[in-house]
Amino acid sequence: MTEPAELRDLALQAGRLVAAEIKYAAGQTNSLDTKSSPTDIVTTIDTWAEKEIMNFLNAQRPNDEIIGEEGTAVAGSSGVKWIIDPIDGTTNFFYGLPGFTISIGVAINEEIIAGVIIDPTSGEEFAAASKMGATSNGKEIRVSSVSDLSQALVATGFSYLAEKRLSQGKVLSEVLPKIRDIRRSGSAAYDLSCVANGKVDAYFEQGLNLWDIAAGLIIIKEAGGKVSDLEGNFPTGEYVIAAPSVIHGQLLELLQTLTKNEA
Repeated sequence: MTEPAELRDLALQAGRLVAAEIKYAAGQTNSLDTKSSPTDIVTTIDTWAEKEIMNFLNAQRPNDEIIGEEGTAVAGSSGVKWIIDPIDGTTNFFYGLPGFTISIGVAINEEIIAGVIIDPTSGEEFAAASKMGATSNGKEIRVSSVSDLSQALVATGFSYLAEKRLSQGKVLSEVLPKIRDIRRSGSAAYDLSCVANGKVDAYFEQGLNLWDIAAGLIIIKEAGGKVSDLEGNFPTGEYVIAAPSVIHGQLLELLQTLTKNEA
């Protein structure tokens, strides 16, 4: 039996292998390509970091499946799946802005049981394993104690696709008067780690992928928060709502109403 804590610790080792180089290269690279749209960029450091992480994990656990944002796909037979985003917040990284992270989630039989988010700029390492709590650099973290959505500082992000941004902007204009304020970091994984340690009270975003959120979902859950999609189910990426349990329902209900109206 593979223990979640062992997989969490291995994910930390993998992330640390590339963190220093990513920090050094931030704002220093001009080599880039695009993916889903002209604004959705990828750099050579993204692909290098994903390959380094993959090679390390594959050497340690050759029977595990690995998937990554930049195209890594390694078949496995163990039931363990590694879900890698080598640089979440590549636009921040390219411009040398803080807020980009390394995100590594681990699933057993499709259930996420461990995750790590590393912020190369600050050196913060967020980690969690199922039923073992969540930590930042080894210290226990918890979501905030806010009890009313009107007092919540809420993080969000936007699609790389122009037509989706228009819809998201309309929803956001209706959310803003009902909360304390909004924040936009540029990295879903960073935003999720901020919810987990109470730096922001809640987070929502539409149009993500599993590698953006896998690690953050288990970290928030183990930090005492709740995560769901727009139907209230455990999210896979298309819509993610994360908050302390006491205000999660309030935010979910608001977004359900607004998105229904927008449709």
